[in-house]
Amino acid sequence: MAIAEQFAGLQMDQLIGGPLTAAADASTALANSTASFINTVGFENGGKLRTVEFKYQKRSVNEDGTSNLDEMRVDVPMLAIVPIPNLQIDEVNILFDMEVKQSEKQESSMDMGATLSGTLNLGIVKVSVTGSVSAHSSNTRSSDNSAKYHVDVRATNHGIPEGLARVLDMMAANIAPSLAGSTIQDGNGQKLSDSARLKAERLKGLRQDISQIENKLNVAKGGLENKIAQLKRLASVQQNAYQTDMVRLMNTLEKDESKTAQDRDETAVKYGQAMDMVNQSWNTLQNQAADFIKMLADSGSDVSGVSDLFGLKALKDGEAVEYGEGESGYKGLQVVQSSAVAEQKKVDSIEEELFAKKADYSDAVAGRALPQNAGE
Repeated sequence: MAIAEQFAGLQMDQLIGGPLTAAADASTALANSTASFINTVGFENGGKLRTVEFKYQKRSVNEDGTSNLDEMRVDVPMLAIVPIPNLQIDEVNILFDMEVKQSEKQESSMDMGATLSGTLNLGIVKVSVTGSVSAHSSNTRSSDNSAKYHVDVRATNHGIPEGLARVLDMMAANIAPSLAGSTIQDGNGQKLSDSARLKAERLKGLRQDISQIENKLNVAKGGLENKIAQLKRLASVQQNAYQTDMVRLMNTLEKDESKTAQDRDETAVKYGQAMDMVNQSWNTLQNQAADFIKMLADSGSDVSGVSDLFGLKALKDGEAVEYGEGESGYKGLQVVQSSAVAEQKKVDSIEEELFAKKADYSDAVAGRALPQNAGE
């Protein structure tokens, strides 16, 4: 058989494609295994996240010399504390080697059994001759075929999938220990007397009230800062609009041939002075917006429009005039001003509440009697 005929029966598409198809099917099965693990271990029936509850104790010392033994609890997602099987096929190597050896060897010889003898007279010498003829033939043929077929598949665990990792990060950012219970003790962790326990519980209640008020104050201050920032942005936009108008006026002035050069110079100076007044008024608002809003809130008066306290100037026909209701952006500025004043009043009210609560706490620490409705 010719050497080329040795490869005729090989189905190379199956030799190469078969392992690749099997690897693709295995990848699908591995992905389904990961998804099944996440659904089974990570979630309860109905899609609720499965969590593990951890409890621990935390002791803290109070300003009055007592201590709190707090029972803390934290719920951690199950998927965050167990290894997630995420086996993936990284590499598939297919090695196929085939070696065909074919050799032929032929030997032939003759070995005949006939003999020949005779005598030859050469004068005084007599020679005797004897010979034989033989014939031998042999044929040798050898062949060798060999093949090697090797498939190498490598798979590794890729850990938590990227999407799940981001979800767990968002969950971790919102995980915080919660107070499951608390016991008031003395500084050495011993039980308090009844009178001392009542005083300590009252102080503890006041501390909790103060903490809640402080949280409320931080939220209110955040709202106020947002309104102040919005007020500054509107002021910046309006100032840029006036600067654009000034550029247009200057360009028109340069092209006005009805005026002499001296008139154009004098008018340009006039325009520049007016623009300086406009810029100064809007810069002042942006730099002192918080102070203006505080002053308006403290005045207690209702401001129907943009406050004259701002001292804003508008640019009209190259002159600086009072910023009035007909100007662009006036209504938006008025709305933000009113919102900022309302937020400032809210902050002031919460600060007064916090000051009063801290005064009650100081009285309680000093042993002074609290007002009848304190701590309610």
